[in-house]
Amino acid sequence: MGRRESSLRSKDKESRERCQAIGREVRIVHHREGEYPRVLNSPYAKLVECDANRVLVGILNRSHADVPLPDKRVRQALNLAVDCQKVIEQGLGGYANPICALTPSWCGGFPADAQPYPHDLGRAKQLLDEVGWPSGRNLRLAAPAPFAGIAQLVAGDITAALGIDVDIMLVPLEKMLAGARALAEKKLSLPWDMLITGWFDLSSEAPPAAVHREFFGSDGAFRAGPELPAFDELYTEMTRQLDGSKLVQAAEQIDRYVFEEALALFLCAPKALYAVNKHVSFGPYRTTFELAEAEVDDEHWSRTKKEGQAFQAAPSPPSEPLRFVSGSSGNAC
Repeated sequence: MGRRESSLRSKDKESRERCQAIGREVRIVHHREGEYPRVLNSPYAKLVECDANRVLVGILNRSHADVPLPDKRVRQALNLAVDCQKVIEQGLGGYANPICALTPSWCGGFPADAQPYPHDLGRAKQLLDEVGWPSGRNLRLAAPAPFAGIAQLVAGDITAALGIDVDIMLVPLEKMLAGARALAEKKLSLPWDMLITGWFDLSSEAPPAAVHREFFGSDGAFRAGPELPAFDELYTEMTRQLDGSKLVQAAEQIDRYVFEEALALFLCAPKALYAVNKHVSFGPYRTTFELAEAEVDDEHWSRTKKEGQAFQAAPSPPSEPLRFVSGSSGNAC
């Protein structure tokens, strides 16, 4: 394809609007989940979705002495209390897949017998009652401002199932970097008990190397709480494997351990969404944005315009506030 026909990715708001409104110049745009209705209603663009190596989770802070999050039963109760399917349908428009722990079902290292935590209110309350929760102590739930709707869904389920009131702390975009640094450096006390965030993996092989380690490893940027010797032992064993099949088995063991210990609130694996010109065929990858499977058809403007005809793009539509942006490092979701 020539220069004008080449497909491109853009996070720029103007490019996204041009793809939806005029159908020229911009071919493929990596889209934000909350904006998909505009694409579905566009006469020029179509929505292409792809299962992606991404996870949306609630990091659980095990360092606070006044709440029992170090107790596995409380962490399990939280996972049983939250209706993850509702989060997928109402929070992400259905554009996500259930997860058991941190390994999506299509990746190497996914345990074949794994099943997500069920939405079981009775069992959730039973587990919490075995441990107890301090009277008058609200659970502090933090989330990037764009994840406000998801935070409200999670908070509502926790209160309804466990009787724990939840304070939602929305982090504005301009303060996200400082918050991420505080979590990574682990020098300051964190103000939250749970942080909703996302992460991604650029490979489908051995996800613990890029995902699980970041959340739970001794050197993990997202670990909130004391080190986990059992996890570190399993991870060290995985890094020693030279045989591919043994590497996968070790990765499965890590994912199973993370699930059984309920080390996070496991929500879902959001899909990658792309706004694509209706005359462009695009086959997305689960790992990274690639254009190897992209081409235009005979009705695309670049093939139908007359020789020498000057390209004149229509004016961009008026700008609007962003409704949904990535709420995690690395544009995870």
